[in-house]
Amino acid sequence: MDPIARNDSDVRADGELRPRRLDDFVGQGELKRHLGIVLQAARQRNEAADHLLLAGPPGLGKTTMATIVANEMGAKIHVTSGPALERAGDLAAILTKLEDRDVLFIDEVHRLSRVVEEILYPAMEDFQIDIVVGKGPAASSIRLTLPKFTLIGATTRTGMITGPLRDRFGLVSRLEYYEPDELRQIVQRAAGILGITIDSDAALEIASRSRGTPRIANRLLRRVRDFAQVQTSAQVQGRAHSTVTLPIADEALRTFGVDRLGLDKVDRAVLQVVCERFAGGPVGLSTLAIAVSEQPETIEDVYEPFLIREGFLARTPRGRVATPAAFEHLGLTPPERAPELF
Repeated sequence: MDPIARNDSDVRADGELRPRRLDDFVGQGELKRHLGIVLQAARQRNEAADHLLLAGPPGLGKTTMATIVANEMGAKIHVTSGPALERAGDLAAILTKLEDRDVLFIDEVHRLSRVVEEILYPAMEDFQIDIVVGKGPAASSIRLTLPKFTLIGATTRTGMITGPLRDRFGLVSRLEYYEPDELRQIVQRAAGILGITIDSDAALEIASRSRGTPRIANRLLRRVRDFAQVQTSAQVQGRAHSTVTLPIADEALRTFGVDRLGLDKVDRAVLQVVCERFAGGPVGLSTLAIAVSEQPETIEDVYEPFLIREGFLARTPRGRVATPAAFEHLGLTPPERAPELF
């Protein structure tokens, strides 16, 4: 099983582990400070909070932060996504159901169609939308006034947000990857919710292999819990105890294919293809995707960012190139002539 892959039980568990208040949210200190000021000011004025755009890689807490905003404002949250809003009527149906100070969260907001996005402009600025009734010469436009609401957009690709849409957000923030100690706190908090007894060293070990991402940290914690429970039940008759120590955490993560730097099976496959089959590269994205049996979009969006951030891979005009660190991590000898990185 790929520990990075998500399933329905993981999605449900992620919802249970999400913090509900700003004070409970670990990490993202600058965003928390800015958001705390915005929300407190809005509550004092008894108004809806300003529109908010959250950018950053998957799993860093954009959806969680949207839920926190709604909770802090004492409002309801309505959740949808850019691909789900195919027609202007889809967005209009949601907007007309909002109540005063409600939060509308649009995930993958960069994937909104142009027609839907243009309907959103007056809704964000003037809290009004125009609905066309009828067709042809008999068609007429009706302007509806909306309650004051807060739109929170989430995106993993800031560059794909159009300028007019971006400018209509009052606060634009980017979520950064987490430090190991921050992830350790998240793991320990999640362990308490799940009823797991875990050592601080074990929590830090899980955190250090979580690629700087809370979602992955929580998922690895559940896999380690499963491993500890099975190991204990095999040795002790009766009720099994999910006690996680450093040796258990290390063995569990190795069993599930997560090495000490957080690389999983696909990460290592990518590096092996570049290093072994193509002598370090350069390798085109399509060729690389075929070699590891993944979609090019998955390689580019899910695996490459981490490998590049850790200094194992580089993008060049000619293709992907493995660095000396990648050869060292795989226990291979770099070629005598290192591949061109630029």
